[in-house]
Amino acid sequence: MSIETPCIAVCMINPQTNLCYGCGRTMPEIARWPRMDSAERLAIMAGLPQRMADAGMDVPKPRRRRPAGTDAQA
Repeated sequence: MSIETPCIAVCMINPQTNLCYGCGRTMPEIARWPRMDSAERLAIMAGLPQRMADAGMDVPKPRRRRPAGTDAQA
């Protein structure tokens, strides 16, 4: 079972905003993430782009995921 995550493997905290440069989460959110239920994770993820934009940070483009069972070659 996978956990919904906004992580893009750019794990550094912006010292001015206290937000992760890659995903926009705070350290407490990152630490609590595995213990959150799906609804709480999705609610936080929905607000991350605006949170990052409001803080003047670059908002990363979402990664596109291939449906399960498809290969990388098209």
